[in-house]
Amino acid sequence: MFIRKKAKAAPVAVPAMPVLEPAGEPDLRGLGRALWRKRQTIIVCTLVVAALAFIVVNAITPRYRSESRLLLEARESVFMRAEADKGASDRANLDPEAVTSQIQLVLSRDLALAVIKKEKLDANPEFDPAIGGMTPLRTILGLFGLARDVNALSPEERTLEAYYDRINVYAVEKSRVIGIDFASANPELAARLANSVAESYLGLQQSAKTDQTRAASTWLATEIEKMRAKVASAEAKVEAYRSQSNLFVGSNNSSLPNQQLTEINSQIAAARGQKADLEARARQLRELVRSGQPVDSSDIANSESMRRLTEQGNALRSQLAEQSTTLMDQHPRIKELRAQIAEIERAKRTEGERLARQLDNDAKVAGDRLQTLTASLDQVKKLASQSNEQDVQLRSLERDAKSQRDILESYLVKYSEASARDNVNAAPPEARIISRATPAAKPAYPKKTPTVLIAAFAAFALSAGFVVTGALLAAPQGPAPYGYGYAPENYAAAQPAFVPPPRAQVLPHLVSPPLAPVMQPVVTPPLMPLPVSSIEQMAQNLRQSGEAGRRVAVIGNARNAGTTYAAIALARALAQQGSVVLVDLAFGAPNLSVVSTDPNAPGIAELVRGTASFGDIITRDQFSAVHIVATGNVGADAAALMLSPMIATVIEALAQSYNHVVIDAGSAADVAVERFTPLTRRVVLVAANPADPATRAAQERLMMAGFADVTLVAGATNSVAA
Repeated sequence: MFIRKKAKAAPVAVPAMPVLEPAGEPDLRGLGRALWRKRQTIIVCTLVVAALAFIVVNAITPRYRSESRLLLEARESVFMRAEADKGASDRANLDPEAVTSQIQLVLSRDLALAVIKKEKLDANPEFDPAIGGMTPLRTILGLFGLARDVNALSPEERTLEAYYDRINVYAVEKSRVIGIDFASANPELAARLANSVAESYLGLQQSAKTDQTRAASTWLATEIEKMRAKVASAEAKVEAYRSQSNLFVGSNNSSLPNQQLTEINSQIAAARGQKADLEARARQLRELVRSGQPVDSSDIANSESMRRLTEQGNALRSQLAEQSTTLMDQHPRIKELRAQIAEIERAKRTEGERLARQLDNDAKVAGDRLQTLTASLDQVKKLASQSNEQDVQLRSLERDAKSQRDILESYLVKYSEASARDNVNAAPPEARIISRATPAAKPAYPKKTPTVLIAAFAAFALSAGFVVTGALLAAPQGPAPYGYGYAPENYAAAQPAFVPPPRAQVLPHLVSPPLAPVMQPVVTPPLMPLPVSSIEQMAQNLRQSGEAGRRVAVIGNARNAGTTYAAIALARALAQQGSVVLVDLAFGAPNLSVVSTDPNAPGIAELVRGTASFGDIITRDQFSAVHIVATGNVGADAAALMLSPMIATVIEALAQSYNHVVIDAGSAADVAVERFTPLTRRVVLVAANPADPATRAAQERLMMAGFADVTLVAGATNSVAA
């Protein structure tokens, strides 16, 4: 800021030189003096508005609010549930959408009409303004179109409008509780209406469940009658077809041909076994008789004659043994006994032959029976084969009848359950009142003290603002800088001309020597300010530049110029329409890791040293889709890392994978900007003060370094990134 110095007294009068005052900087002391001069006006306006606000809030009819709360829960007992719903375990779970749906049910028009009719609100002047007539204020507002003509609405619409203007239904956060808030000029009426809305909601819900059950019972009764007729018809068809086709059912619930097949098969098996047994026994008996061995078998043992002959033979052998002890073999008695024994043995063999012939006869009878059964089996098989097709049709009819019977039985079960539940106590509402409304002691509207204070503060702020605005508009403006209303052709006219000094005055006692001509200092015109672009303009320019806009470096003209903030903003703007990676190459003052999702992740330093890979160093921005590559643990290797040829390889690889690569190069005063020209030909210069000559010098330095495109962006010295 220029400082005006007082000129010392001189014997020669020199015209005062015009001094350039900086434009755009308000005089705070002058504004304070203007406010102090107008203090009485400000105080009077504030007091008048406060008084008016006090009068208005006291003239407004107060409203009292009362609140009733409902808890949404399944109140149905498990013993009263339908059989199909007893296994349901999530009936009590209500999602936020279900709670919102119940809120809309409380606010439904049908419920509102029920409450209005129950409480007779249509006869209350508070809810129907047409009953008490139009007030003068409402009439005036209606003339200006600021209030609706109540006579243009029906009584029902007027009451509903007032009802919805006073009710507020909301869900308590992180719960299944619904609050019903009602406002009225009468605190007793507000509490009664809040409770009435809650009770009407429970009644409506309970009535809906009862009506649903009754409707189901009525429908099931109608369907049961229809199903009974269908079942009777299906069963009649089954019996008629069975009698027509002679497909009668036996004792084991199978058709007669099938039952006969089973029985004949069992008889054939028994006859075949009996025949084989008789033949085997006859054959064995003949072999015993033919061999002359003692005839001992079960058939012989069961023969009465064979038992008698055996007993006689045993008695003769006993006598022979007894006589042999005293008589010789040639004794007549011995010979007689032996002859009798031989006769007994011959009789036994004769009896054995007879028994064998008897077994053969029995075997022949069994064979004849087997043939008869076989012939019967063939006949039954033919009959069964002929009835198979009819049996298939019969089974189809039986299945149809069974399905109809099952449906009828299920309907009967559901009908019995629905009839049992057709009771108010069996279908309780899925909500209950946990807090009933009580009359409020203080009005909820209007808030008198806060309203008066806010009106007074607003009047004070507005009046003070008008005073400050008038002072700023009345303040004299200095000459505009060059490029902002100061034309070059006016520059010569504004230059102070050379003023020749006046001729010396000779005094009687002193003659002053002639003074040297005094030249007034020439004011140098300000330089043309550099064009400044915004982040959005820069991002749009990079998108439109195609391949040339895929890489860009962001460099600040000084530290804390907002370089990192500008780089982050540019990357996020580009990320709205493409993939972007933001690389931190400001090894002297790295800042990008603070916005990364992993601030401790490795970066460029670890990649150059070979201790990390590309997948390890790429992280994400916490607030956008931008990918970030931080510097990592630089240590004391900042200069060596910047000279590494690996940097160019990394940037080239990232350019192949992303639409845009944004490089945070740090401050131009801390780095050699020539190092970045092989990486990109475009650069964004961030300057805290674009009009500072240092900014122009930084721009010229970048252009001399080889950058083809240098764009100036205004930074922020107090930015978050800085």
